[in-house]
Formats: sequence, C-alpha cells, structure tokens
Amino acid sequence: MRISVNALNDFLGKTVTVEGWVNSRRDHGGLIFIDLRDHTGIIQLVITPENTESFKLAETVRDEFVLKATGKMREREPGLINPNIPTGKIELVVENLELLNKSEPLPVNTHDDGEKSSEELRLKYRYLDLRRPSMQNRLKRRSEYYRFIRNYMYDHDFTEITTPILANSSPEGARDFLVPSRLHPGKFYALPQAPQQFKQLLMVGGVDKYFQIAPCFRDEDPRADRLYGDFYQLDLEMAFVEDGETVRKEIEPLYTSLVTDFAHKKLVLRSAAAKKFLVKGSDIPRIPFTEAMETYGTDKPDLRYSMELIDLTADFKDTEFKVFKSECVKALCVKGGAKLTRREIDEFTDQAKKEGAGGLAYILYVDDEAKSPIAKFLKPEELKAIKEKTGAEDGDAVFFGADDRKKVNKVLGALRISFAEHFNLTNDNEVAFCWIIDFPFYEWDDKNHKLDFGHNPFSMPKGGLAALENAKTDEEKLTIVADQYDMVMNGYEVASGAVRNYNPEIMYKVFNILGYNNEYVEARFGGMLNAFKFGAPPHAGCAPGLDRIFMVLESEKNIRDIIAFPKNGSGVDLMMNSPSAVDQVQLDEAHLAIIPEEG
Repeated sequence: MRISVNALNDFLGKTVTVEGWVNSRRDHGGLIFIDLRDHTGIIQLVITPENTESFKLAETVRDEFVLKATGKMREREPGLINPNIPTGKIELVVENLELLNKSEPLPVNTHDDGEKSSEELRLKYRYLDLRRPSMQNRLKRRSEYYRFIRNYMYDHDFTEITTPILANSSPEGARDFLVPSRLHPGKFYALPQAPQQFKQLLMVGGVDKYFQIAPCFRDEDPRADRLYGDFYQLDLEMAFVEDGETVRKEIEPLYTSLVTDFAHKKLVLRSAAAKKFLVKGSDIPRIPFTEAMETYGTDKPDLRYSMELIDLTADFKDTEFKVFKSECVKALCVKGGAKLTRREIDEFTDQAKKEGAGGLAYILYVDDEAKSPIAKFLKPEELKAIKEKTGAEDGDAVFFGADDRKKVNKVLGALRISFAEHFNLTNDNEVAFCWIIDFPFYEWDDKNHKLDFGHNPFSMPKGGLAALENAKTDEEKLTIVADQYDMVMNGYEVASGAVRNYNPEIMYKVFNILGYNNEYVEARFGGMLNAFKFGAPPHAGCAPGLDRIFMVLESEKNIRDIIAFPKNGSGVDLMMNSPSAVDQVQLDEAHLAIIPEEG
C-alpha cells in the first residue's frame, strides 16, 4: 500500500511503500541517502550496499527522478534528527527501490529555498514550478477556499446553478472574446464577461437564491491584480430584494469569516472618518461614493491606515497666495513625514505631476516651526488653520493639492497610497473592508460633452421612476444615485453588486434620458426586457472576485502567483504557446479570413 509522507510517523516498525520525486541525494560512501518528496512532504530513504540492486540504482538517480521505494520505517539516530521537517525523527530503510521515470536537468528551481527562477521561466515551465512546496500548498489552500465558500452558500440556502459559456455579447464594460459560429456564418457567440443576464433570468424563472463559482472572460489589459482573459467570481443573486443592504448583510459574514477563520488574519478599521458610516450589527462601513472620493481620493480606499484628505478650501477663500487661489484646496498630513529627504520629496512631486498636478506644495513641522518654501506667503491664521485641521504635530509633514476638485482628489488620493507604502503603514496580516455605496447613476462625459451612464445602466436608481422623472436639468440628473455597491478590501475592489432594474418602464426611462428611444432598448436588450414583462420579482446580487480576494488572504502582491496556469503580463500562455495560429481548414469552417496588417 502506498503511504503519503505526512502519515509515515504512524508506521514505525512497519513495511511501507512510498512514491515521489528525488528532492536531493547524498552519497556517504557506504550509505546513500535520498530525500524523497511527494505532495505532503519529505521522507529520508536509506539505501545500504547489502541491498545490491537498489544500491546500484541509487548511485544513478538524480534530482527529480521519480522513484518507488519499499522498506521498513525506523527511528533516526539521536544525532541525525532533522527538526525542520515533520518526518525528521524517522527514515525508511529501503528493501526495494524502483525507477518509475527519469528527469532531464531542470530549467527552473523546484525548491522554495535558493534563488527563485524568473517569472517568464516559471510560467513557461509551470508544471515544474507547481512542484515547489509553497505552490502545492497554494493549490490545496485554494481548494479549501472554494469548499469554505460553498459551505457558506449552502448553509444560507443558495442553490448552485451553472450558466452557459457560449452566450451573447453583453454590455459589461470590457471587450468580449468572440467565438465564430460554424453553423451560422457571420454570427458570433461571446464568452460571458459575467453571468449577469442569465442570473437575472433565473430570478424571473422562480429561483429564490442562486450562486455559482463562475468563470468570466474579459479582453482587458493584465496588471498585478488582474488576470488576463479568464477569472472566477462568486456569482450570486437573491429574489424579492428591494435594497442593497439586504445583500450586504447576507454576504458580508462570508467575507469576515474568510479573513478570521480561513486566513487567520485580523480585521481592522483605522480611518476615523470611515467609522461614522458603520451601521448597527456590522463592523464594515457603508461609505457613499462621493464621500469616498472627497475623503480618500479614490473609490477603493485602504482603511488599514487613516491619512484622510482635509478640505481647506474655505480657509483659503481670501488667500493672497496665488497657488491656493483655486476651486479646491486640500491637505494630507503624513505622520513622521518631516523625516523625508529632499530627494524623496522630489520623487513624490514627480508622482504628483504624473497625476496632473503642477507641483507639490508642503510644510514640514520641525522643532515647532513650519519649514516650507511656501510658509512665508501664508497668513498666520492660514498656518494656524492648516495645523489645527490636519492635526499636524512636530515631526509631521503636510502636503497640499490646489486645482479643480476632481484633480485634487486624484493627485492626493494617489499620494496617500504612496506615502502609506513608503512609511510601511500596511500590514499583510490585517484586513480592512468597506462598502462603497450610492454610485452616480449618470456622469458627465467631458470628451463628448454629454451625459452618460456612470457605471451600470441596469442598476435600480434610488427613488425609482419618480427620481428620473423629477430630474429636469443635467445638474439634477447628475444627483441621481444607483442602488449599487462595491466591496473594497485593503484598497482592492473585490466585488460589485446592485439592486437590478427589473421594471421595463424604468429601463426605458433611464435610456430615454440619454436620448435612446424604446426601439433601441428593445433591439439591444430585448431578451431581458421581454422576460421582465412577465412578472419579474425585485432582485439584487453581487459578484465577489475570488482570485483577487484569495490574493489578499494569501498576502501575495501578484495575482498570477495564486493561479495554477496563468498567462503572463502580455496575455500569453508561455507553456501552451497560446494564442497561436490555426489551420486554414479551421478558418474556413468558421467562415473567417485573416486580414494582414498594413505596413
């Protein structure tokens, strides 16, 4: 019987069979020691010269050869115990050694110690990289993660239902992956960006609470926290739900238990400004979108630290300092920031300029004195207001943004993140959540000088049809908010959700406001619209991104490190050599032709 390595401590004095890869081999002349590795750990094999055939074979084996060994388990001599592995007190005295397969010299390191191979090599030889114990553990953890989630959903009476992969193109905001139809020339399926339309149709079909661990496909540029091509989300929907708070209360215990019970990390909330948005029965604040942008400069704030944007516009309304004669003046107090060198301040100034700022004004508080190139241009009452409102103390630094409000928020929001990184204000063993709610239903499109949808046109506007009909001017329309919500985790958006627009009359109206007639809506979204005409219940849901959440729980910075077979930063699968060209026969069957690029 084959025994896994981690169970061998229970088999002292017994004959067992183990199989695995050669982790290392040591020839001590009269004895050969082989560390054999399987998916559970390492066991030391001892091969003696008396066992002629096995010893002869052991002399030829090299790292990563695949072996099968049968022998008797015994305790190691006291001086030969290895306290660094669970099987360090035992060893297997080999009676029969069998070679299952050889291995060529490896192009990548399969150990966690030593120099780590480059990402490009690790992805090209991912099947070898997966042999590293840390990667083996990651795959097991991901399996446990899915089981933890499924158990929660089953315990809360959700029904798991799969939805089609070959679907229609949908307006989810990213590019579709299109699949040509062989049977219907000139027509295409689309791989679903999300099961959004199908899960809403399940609500129409009478399903009360649906979920699935759903593959989603989007042709978006990859980055450190976003995979290219395909990713997985926990897709869920609930019928007879008329407000987003119902969904938030239903699902947020899953988030918090994943942190505390699965990852064994600590939940924190250090932003004083966020605490006023806590609701009874929850430790996660509900922060309105506008408040998040004004306070943190982003709708994805990391609340493991404070450092809020402080509005000083009113304090500088009569200023004589030309730089602060702006629509908006805000400040960021960096605790301990007076230690920054001139070079470091210049680097932060360069970042501010890349975000659109003209420069970066600042004050350093050293020995109870405000040291700054701008201090001499400020009135005493202005200096006093800065210190009081920002809470600056000796040793701190205050940085300023002065411009239109949107740009100031963007610049200081980006600097807030950079200052936190510079001063190590984030702890990977801590997690801070927040819900961002009340997203603008419409927003102004500067490029085309007109109104457009803010986020999702299929969310329910708060106030329903009346809110739409009462908004006459563009300014009034911009005040309409959607019952839409995002979950933010340590500065990452990890879920989006909304109360759905299930009422055909309201759906027509939200498009009519932007100049689209009913015929346009019916042509683009007829399937959903027709279904809603047959007694659709109110419904709502959300879709947590499982890859990104797992990345945070595992304290990783690169999302490709938590996936078994990811593509590289250019969207290429180096292991399988995809995307790749296909045969002309396949193109002909799909009624496709390749058009050469000009030039």
